[in-house]
Amino acid sequence: MAEPVYRRVVVKLSGEYLAGPHSHGIDQPTVDRIADDLIAAQKLGIEIAVVVGGGNMVRGVEVSSQGVSRGTGDTMGMLATVMNCLALEAAIQRKGSPALALSAFVMPEVCELFTRAAAHKALAEGRIVVLGGGTGNPYFTTDTTAVLRAAEIGAQAVLKATNVDGVYSADPKKDPAAKRFDRLTHSQAIEGGYKVMDATAFALARETSLPIIVFSIAEPGAIGAMLQGKGRGTIVAG
Repeated sequence: MAEPVYRRVVVKLSGEYLAGPHSHGIDQPTVDRIADDLIAAQKLGIEIAVVVGGGNMVRGVEVSSQGVSRGTGDTMGMLATVMNCLALEAAIQRKGSPALALSAFVMPEVCELFTRAAAHKALAEGRIVVLGGGTGNPYFTTDTTAVLRAAEIGAQAVLKATNVDGVYSADPKKDPAAKRFDRLTHSQAIEGGYKVMDATAFALARETSLPIIVFSIAEPGAIGAMLQGKGRGTIVAG
């Protein structure tokens, strides 16, 4: 078995993916399968934190386009991420592995507040840490949250789990001539305007020297494969 490339990572999951074959909501078989992947990856000896989006419930940008203020819309979206975190935490625990949901918002009746100390402690105890609430501030995406949290907890990489196996020059579903990149620099990703992550996330990763690995989570075991350097994806670094 190949040794893991990294020992502590942040996995970024889109909320839309948690809907599975549905247009919205939480698809439990999909959540269970992701929980299995995270548990298997952790057993490789890797400390894992997960940042979850909320697009399967509420997208702040879409809500604000309908008359709600951007700040309120983004807050609704961040609260949606907490619901997804609770679902993923429960799935991991149900399978017999320890997990802890931490939120950027103070909500003691629901879950603990995110602090660097709390995250470090939970990871050291062997828990998979599930991070909700975004950054706790409007105007920031959960992609940016993933890079921020990775920097805060001393992670060695961010794994961006998507529906495609890397970064392409164009949407491969629309353009059959789209080229897949094996490797890009942060600056190239920003200048190319590739939509797999927002420019703020790439810029923060560049500033903090964090590699971002973009890969498809469609196949079971994809997280572990990427962590062992065997999976197919794009590395954004340097």
